[in-house]
Amino acid sequence: MRARYGVPLGITAAAAAGLAYSAGFEARSFRLRRVTIPVLPRGMRPLRVLQVSDIHMVSGQRKKRAWLQSLAGLRPDFVINTGDNLSDPEGVPEVLDALGPLMEFPGAYVFGSNDYYGPRLRNPGRYLVEKIQGRHGLNGNEPVTGAVHNPWEPMRDAFDEAGWLNLTNTRGTLKIDGHTIGLTGLDDPHIKRDRYAHVAGGPAPSDDFSLAVVHAPYLRTLDAFTSDGYPLILAGHTHGGQLCIPFYGALVTNCDLDTDRVKGLSTHTEDGRTAYLHVSAGCGTNRYTPVRFACPPEATLLTLTEHEARG
Repeated sequence: MRARYGVPLGITAAAAAGLAYSAGFEARSFRLRRVTIPVLPRGMRPLRVLQVSDIHMVSGQRKKRAWLQSLAGLRPDFVINTGDNLSDPEGVPEVLDALGPLMEFPGAYVFGSNDYYGPRLRNPGRYLVEKIQGRHGLNGNEPVTGAVHNPWEPMRDAFDEAGWLNLTNTRGTLKIDGHTIGLTGLDDPHIKRDRYAHVAGGPAPSDDFSLAVVHAPYLRTLDAFTSDGYPLILAGHTHGGQLCIPFYGALVTNCDLDTDRVKGLSTHTEDGRTAYLHVSAGCGTNRYTPVRFACPPEATLLTLTEHEARG
């Protein structure tokens, strides 16, 4: 009897322990990553950029709110929010409370699909099926019906009132120590709201430095930004794979980006040009899948430094 049931019971116990760890500990084990990127023109001082992404706020997440508030102590030069702030239609006040101290700094934002629409209960295995079939979001799937519309407008208005730049298929500039930082953004490609034709043409010659911002790092947007000459692209959306295999990594990215670049710093090449790409693993989860494994929640402090001299 023991031999017959010992292995299945052991597997069940291990699975239960893994679920308890991924939901009860790792999903709330917030941490800050620090990354240095050599992209600035010669002569510019280093810039400290705080990237927050995929907060997926649900009412009552006090630890997440307090951690996000504490990031203001880093005193970044500016903040980039790469979207998916919500996972609860009632979560807007708590998002604004969490980000309130950060809105004292210059910043910019784009929205993701979960800012516009509430999450839906779905089988996580569908992400693997969609990867195999090459379908992600509205890119190849049937249009979503019966979606819950989130109250994203008050969040947008609060960000705008704080002086953060709304980069929804548009451009903007920040003035940092007398330097003009150009920012070009797209609405979320995951739900086909990106309109690159509205921002095409590359960095403005009058900008001292330019970077690109998008929620979901679909290849069509990375190709366009890189071909147009942006030296740095910031994105989120992937959750770093969310449920990863130790010593192997992510299984999915929830877009057409390869899993080797699911999070952190990498590069992207198109038309003979190369850009740095930084993908944040984000600090939240969909409210229906509140687990992370081998992929802790994060924000990133990016230190931009002078590019390396060419021989």
